[in-house]
Amino acid sequence: MPTPDFIRELRALVGDRLLWMPGTSAVVLDDEGRVLLGLRSDTGKWSIIGGIPEPGEQPAAAIVREVFEETSVHCVPERVLLVEALERVVYPNGDECQFMDICFLARAVGGEACVNDDESLEVGWFAVDALPPMESFAVARIKLAAKGAPTWFAGCGEELGEG
Repeated sequence: MPTPDFIRELRALVGDRLLWMPGTSAVVLDDEGRVLLGLRSDTGKWSIIGGIPEPGEQPAAAIVREVFEETSVHCVPERVLLVEALERVVYPNGDECQFMDICFLARAVGGEACVNDDESLEVGWFAVDALPPMESFAVARIKLAAKGAPTWFAGCGEELGEG
């Protein structure tokens, strides 16, 4: 799904100024311990699956919807992996956003991984020790999930990736 309608409506009012937005992401694992990734059409990079909750939508419900919309995989959130304010993003059109990401560990429970919308060029399952090149934030989340670490909260001590 392209930019949600409610964001287009906000942009009509605020222009390209910074929008502080909720975001959800997930490290989705299958029964073999592989992680579900999508090759993003906007950046051309592999990443974990994520998206923006609709107004009033609960974060866990949003990530279940996003994972299915993008990959045709049904998943069940098991726990929150981390909560983190991400770096500000400036898109090619000048729009600025900053996301408060709630990342879930989720278990795949059905469906076949395939491109299911225009947000991904490819989707697939990858062994945690054989990941394609991707942004460090996605790798850190996958490693956090793989080591079974407790929920991580930014700004409360140890940096993500340490320990």
